[in-house]
Formats: sequence, structure tokens, C-alpha cells
Amino acid sequence: MNGNTPVLALKGVSKRFGPVQALTDVDFDIHNGEVVALVGDNGAGKSTMVKTIAGIHTADEGQILFEGREVKISHPTDATNLGIATVYQDLALCDNLDVVENLYLGREEVGGNGLGSVVRPLDETTMEKRTHELLSRLAVTIVDVRAEVGTMSGGQRQQVAIARSLLGEPKMVMLDEPTAALGVRQTAMVLGLIKRLREEGHAVLVISHNLADVFEVADRIFVLRLGRKAGDFAVGEASQEEVVAAITGAEFGHIEDEPGGNQ
Repeated sequence: MNGNTPVLALKGVSKRFGPVQALTDVDFDIHNGEVVALVGDNGAGKSTMVKTIAGIHTADEGQILFEGREVKISHPTDATNLGIATVYQDLALCDNLDVVENLYLGREEVGGNGLGSVVRPLDETTMEKRTHELLSRLAVTIVDVRAEVGTMSGGQRQQVAIARSLLGEPKMVMLDEPTAALGVRQTAMVLGLIKRLREEGHAVLVISHNLADVFEVADRIFVLRLGRKAGDFAVGEASQEEVVAAITGAEFGHIEDEPGGNQ
């Protein structure tokens, strides 16, 4: 893969659910070290596009290329194995577990060589050490990694979920509404973390309705409307008004009613 090859590219991707056309002939790409915001009105196809990349849905038509090579993503494991991590809006954290336990849930480190024993003990020291190293690298503002996640603020919980997605050293991270329902200070924490992901060379796809956050953190803004690509803007070369016009269809002189069913 050369420096101009996208880490991920969609070419003519379409997806339908029965009679409902959710995505139509979508072309999209994202590069290493780039933050791209995926925006659009409710029902524009954002969730379908993300779930198609994540392997929850399978594209009906088109190609998906990862690092320049055509791939088939038909299951979440396929996406994970390629190096695509997804943090959904519900975060999927266990409130009764601490930060270390949440990060390593399902991938626990074990100690000893297992000889002469049926059950190998968890290597708590190694897991805690690596948790501190990861959070420190990302400048995450969590002091006590043994505190239960249920006691933390929304911003801290979002940071834990993003940090957990990085344990497998993914090349691309998708974040679904990462600042939804967060206060000003918590939003700033999460946006700062997204910028650090870019600095580390990750490709980051952020799904958001908040254009202020989008313009602060993104390099490009990709707009979906009625399941089709409606715009691809470089931040700094476009105004919020232009992006809103692409979202609503106002650039055509009127706002089109959106048929129900697209997700």
C-alpha cells in the first residue's frame, strides 16, 4: 500500500432491505491519519453504511477495498480481523466492572504456564499496567483504573470505550455519535481523544449530528442523503451552510421529503 492508497474504500456500494433502498451506489474512502465525519439527516443511510463496513450487514452490490485489496466483509469478525474497530453509541460497557476489566473483557491475560493446574489465574498486574500505558498514551483523564465504570461521567465512559477498541491495534476506528448527550467539558475530552487517534495514524470515521463538533475535529465531511452521496467537503473549504444544504437538499432549491424506511 502506497501513501495515496485509502485504508478503506467503498466503490458503488448498495444495500436494500426488501423494497427499501438504504444505500445506492455509494463511493467513499478514508486514509490513515484522517478524520472523516459522516453526516446526514435521520434515515439518510449513515447507520446502514457503518454497519456494512462493520460486517453487521453485507453489501448487495459494489466493492469494499481495504488497503487497496478487495475484501469481503460479511461478519463483524471479518471487520475486526482486517483492523476495523467500531464504538457504538450505547458503548456496550459493563457498569459493575472496573476500567481494566472492561478493557480486557473477553481477552483477559492469564498468568503462569498452566502446568499442573486446570484453571490459570488472570494476570491482573500485566492488564493493569497495560491499561495505564494505553490511557497515558491517549492522555485519557481517568485516575483510578479500578473504579467501576458505572460511577464515571459520560465523557469518561466514552474514553474507556474508545480505549478498549484500540487494544487490538486497529487501523481504522468508527465512532457512532461519540459526543451525544455530553456536556461541554466532556465533549472537549472526547474530541481531544479523537485528535490523538489521528495523530497516532488511525483512520477515524465519526458519525455525528453536531456540526460544531464535526468542524472542530474532522478533516473531511461526507454527506449522505436518501442513501446516496450528497457531498464530500474538505473542512476549511466549506461552510456549515453548505453542509446543511447538502444534508437537506436545499442546494436544489427546495427541501425534499424523505421517504420512510432508510436507516
